[in-house]
Amino acid sequence: MTTEISTTPARGLALTTMADAMKFGEMIANSDFAPKDFRGKPASCVLAIQAGAEIGLSPMQAMQSIAVVNGRPSIFGDAAMAVAKASPVCEHVTETIEGEGEQMVATCTAKRRGYPAPTVSRFTVADAKKAGLWGKSGPWSQYPRRMLQMRARGFALRDAFPDVLRGLVTAEEAQDYPTATATAEPAKQPVVVRPKFEQAALPAPVDDPVGKARLAVSRATTIDGLDALRRLVEERLAEGKFTQAQHAELVKLMHHRAEMLIGDGDTEHFDSQEVEAEARS
Repeated sequence: MTTEISTTPARGLALTTMADAMKFGEMIANSDFAPKDFRGKPASCVLAIQAGAEIGLSPMQAMQSIAVVNGRPSIFGDAAMAVAKASPVCEHVTETIEGEGEQMVATCTAKRRGYPAPTVSRFTVADAKKAGLWGKSGPWSQYPRRMLQMRARGFALRDAFPDVLRGLVTAEEAQDYPTATATAEPAKQPVVVRPKFEQAALPAPVDDPVGKARLAVSRATTIDGLDALRRLVEERLAEGKFTQAQHAELVKLMHHRAEMLIGDGDTEHFDSQEVEAEARS
């Protein structure tokens, strides 16, 4: 069964079946004739040829005139002008650029046969500034007159001959559209579950040195204070008043308390000598 891929007679090489189109697409994709974005991509070549065929371009014309910008087909401005002028509905298209520097105004006038008034489109430097194009690196800095002309041309041709261009936007205009970029969400900090130090929940008997040390840790408000307690706990361990298990427990509590102080950014003054005295009593 034959599958036709074009809706209008093609000039030059005629591709009437999908097999012919894929074979030709592979030939183009592996040749120097393929534009950079189509090299090594036979399927993209075939789709570009089909997009060109729908507006009357031959396969080779389509490969040089159709571009894919942000996943959508577009047509270069000179090719759009050629397609429009070749159509019997086009009476004439004229273009002018007036002024110099930031006073430049590009005008494109497209007259459709049988319509009383032409379609007139203007694109000024002020329009380019509003769109964030004026002074933009690339063609807008290197060829500003040409880019103003292309923008006025694209608007006029699409308004006057939408049926001829079949909705294709000019590649020069499509390349200026902002692209939606996915913004990575900021990495979420891992949730650290720290023990709560409720003074009311930490009663310490008078003869309980470990309980007093826990209470002193919970009341510490600076890193310096915790460091003083660390030295005290080391002394108690050396004196044999704390076991290794008690020492390890207190050091772990100090680490958690230090993380809380750093996270809270607490800069309240802390009298380490007062806490040491409380823990020793």
